[in-house]
Amino acid sequence: MAVPRIIESVGKATSYRDRDELDGAIARMLASFLNARAVTIYRVIADGDARRVARQITVRRDGSELGPDTTEVEQLPCVSDELAWRECVLLHDIVHDEAADASGWRSVFPLEGERGVTGMLEIVADEGLRAREASLVTGILRILRNHLALLDYGERDTLTGLLNRKTLETTFGKLLARQQRASRGASSDPSWLAVIDIDHFKSINDRFGHLFGDEVLLLIARLITRTFRGVDQLFRFGGEEFIVVLDRAAAEGASTAFDRLRTAVQEYDFPQVGDVTVSIGYTAIQPSDIPASCIERADAALYHAKRNGRNQLHNFEILRDQGKVQTKRSESEIEFF
Repeated sequence: MAVPRIIESVGKATSYRDRDELDGAIARMLASFLNARAVTIYRVIADGDARRVARQITVRRDGSELGPDTTEVEQLPCVSDELAWRECVLLHDIVHDEAADASGWRSVFPLEGERGVTGMLEIVADEGLRAREASLVTGILRILRNHLALLDYGERDTLTGLLNRKTLETTFGKLLARQQRASRGASSDPSWLAVIDIDHFKSINDRFGHLFGDEVLLLIARLITRTFRGVDQLFRFGGEEFIVVLDRAAAEGASTAFDRLRTAVQEYDFPQVGDVTVSIGYTAIQPSDIPASCIERADAALYHAKRNGRNQLHNFEILRDQGKVQTKRSESEIEFF
């Protein structure tokens, strides 16, 4: 392996700002330099108490590729299903074992993030990786981790750690692409977008000060993170407003998940502030949607919740069918927020 070529390839790979493109560049680079039979990058997804494994990309020696796994989250394999995966995640270390078809050797590397192991890199080769090769891969992954930390700095809200507003458009486009791929398979469940607004947040800041207001924002962000799956997208949209993009769920499941958050906030004892509630409006994401149109519908349902007592959850499609909402709001109506 020529070191200058490796350095050049790493430099090219880390020029990407899109994480899917970055994964692909790293997998192709390693498959080429190691002459591996296959290189796979997995994402480790939190699903309640389980940690599941979703393929992001597989690059094979013949140049063929497999894209992201479109299997329903609850049907994905668990980290605990394979000894190599389990040891890799638990020990935060490389695990070497025989390939599944017994015709080669597999090496599994942890992909580390601020929240622990967030993924795995799996290399299947005709022979086991030599110590020099394993050290090279570890060094590349360290560079990758530093690069991802820089991306996170630009994509995440500094207070809550959730994705920020400017990343919504990019992630929304990827969601629509995943939906289209999934629609060709067995699943027809839609994805959902919810707008979550803290009730009477201005009065919290006025009564207790912005320091305690920021604490409320941080604690609600944590409740949001605990409530939803690792595959769902969580945003602080601005001020006291959050957005959740729920990836592929039945209508009943979406309603249950969003109401679980509303109840969690209602029952949480916020230090100093005491009781806090949220109002939530949500809508099904359509194949032709853009973020603005989807947010407008969810916002209309949210406004209905605000106008009718707050601490409520409403679905736009249900309210529309009942003739209770319009998608446009007048300037005078915004005072309810």
